[in-house]
Amino acid sequence: MVRIVHQQQRHIYVPLARTAGRRRRAIGVKATATTATTATTATTQETCDVVVIGSGIAGLSAAALLATYGEHVVVCESHTVIGGACHSFRRGDGFHFESGPSLYSGLNARGPKGNPLGLVLQAVGADVDLDVLTYDTWNVYLPETNHQKFPAKVGPTGFDALFDTCGDAETKNEWERLVRETKPLTDAATAIPPLAIRLDPGVLRSVAMRYLGPILSSLPVLGRLTKPYSDVLDRAKVRKGGFLRNYMDLLSFLLSGLDSNGTITAEVAFMLQEWTSDSAVLEFPVGGSQALADALAGAVTRRRDDNKVYVNEHVEKIIVEDGRAVGVRTRKGKEIRAKRGVVSNATTIQTARLLPDDVDAATKAAKKAWTKALEATPMNPSFMHLHVGFDAKGLDDLDMHHLVVNDWSKESRDGKAKGVMAEQNVVLISIASVADPSLAPRGKHCLHAYYPATEPYDIWDGLSRDEYEKLKVERSQALWDAVEKVIPDIRRRAEVTLVGSPKTHEMYLRRFRGSYGAAYAAGEETFPFGGSSPVPGLICAGDFTFPGIGLPAAAASGAIAANSLVELERHVELLERINL
Repeated sequence: MVRIVHQQQRHIYVPLARTAGRRRRAIGVKATATTATTATTATTQETCDVVVIGSGIAGLSAAALLATYGEHVVVCESHTVIGGACHSFRRGDGFHFESGPSLYSGLNARGPKGNPLGLVLQAVGADVDLDVLTYDTWNVYLPETNHQKFPAKVGPTGFDALFDTCGDAETKNEWERLVRETKPLTDAATAIPPLAIRLDPGVLRSVAMRYLGPILSSLPVLGRLTKPYSDVLDRAKVRKGGFLRNYMDLLSFLLSGLDSNGTITAEVAFMLQEWTSDSAVLEFPVGGSQALADALAGAVTRRRDDNKVYVNEHVEKIIVEDGRAVGVRTRKGKEIRAKRGVVSNATTIQTARLLPDDVDAATKAAKKAWTKALEATPMNPSFMHLHVGFDAKGLDDLDMHHLVVNDWSKESRDGKAKGVMAEQNVVLISIASVADPSLAPRGKHCLHAYYPATEPYDIWDGLSRDEYEKLKVERSQALWDAVEKVIPDIRRRAEVTLVGSPKTHEMYLRRFRGSYGAAYAAGEETFPFGGSSPVPGLICAGDFTFPGIGLPAAAASGAIAANSLVELERHVELLERINL
């Protein structure tokens, strides 16, 4: 089950070493030893109810819920470790590095307004083994603070000190107007929990009949949820170029990879209610992101002895018979037949390419049309990562989370992006071993810094090895510069250094062009409804199928996929059991 390990409201965490009797997790061991299996060629065919392609949080959320429903589930992961972008790895003498998510909240959410990932963990229940640390502060380094550390808090008054320091006399008035303007939109955005949604007519009962009251109350503003959040800022008379407008652009960008002009209102409205509530906290799973992936995978395998989470099992083809997806074929020649259907956590464009060409004319035509449509999907740029294992001597007051904005008005070289969306302008820094010392050797720390959704792919494509290594050094300098704002002598302290590029994302995470996710701009394009595909029996899950690029969106899409593959009665029973 999910346990709150420690909660300290004043600033940050108590290290594990100071807490008597606390269990330490052996990172990575659980996934490879008990929940994940390296498949071999000895078995050429097996049968299950549902096969899941990919073990990102969307795939694992779908698999864990399907297992909770009692289904026989098999997960096929191409990588040697589960978790997708939410996995970790070790280098050097025990340095643990996070590959993706660094800022968590809502893991212990309950009720219809809860974070979808928290609700998935609640639905899976006792089969999830996860400890969670809580805190309420992250540090920001902004132009208004001369790029000096400022502790920004979450909670109902968490933004006040930030506005006092960075804003002017009118900023708090703008904030009060914005909160009032956003409140009915928040109610509308949380009127229907994603766990209630399914992709068939049963949704009339699982959603319309259960949440009719909140839906009717939301009707006056429902149409505004898919419009840009900048519309809300305009209605609240938040000044363009002012601090609050810039800061809301930043928060929007962290949610979607787009500023408030491109981020749908529903995403920001949901985030604001989560970060400004009386119970608002930030969270971190003990053991890092890998512990979260392991917990969900463990929930799959504990339900039934024949449930499996395979690693190093790359799916090469989705098997289609009589126009329906009925299983997968892997690179090793294994066929896994699925009685109910296939859930794909690969990106939608990669999923379309997994469909066979040597099948009926209708499927071939559907693949061609779907692929063409998906290739036109607007894409966010990629990440660039800096992982550093370093000597922590003398850094006793170091905090975990830091965010650097270099220039609110910066423009990219090609002039196509500016502000928070400009290249190398926003840097996120996470030092996970501050929260959980077991993630680094004694006296050391592990650090992850990255550009979120601003690193172009094309400049990395077609390079020789020497050119590639030279570009990594060049493009990582802004990451080092940002980290030096937190730890001025980090280069001298560094013992292990790794740089990841969009090509790293493409290779290890199977991300199409290394992308951060779909960039459907609010008011211009819309996300496909759920994870529906043109092939019966095939449902997609992941950040290309639900608004947002983070863990909540991934978990929501996985839940929708799982619900859609089971009978309505079992779905409704689960909703009643967890009081949704």
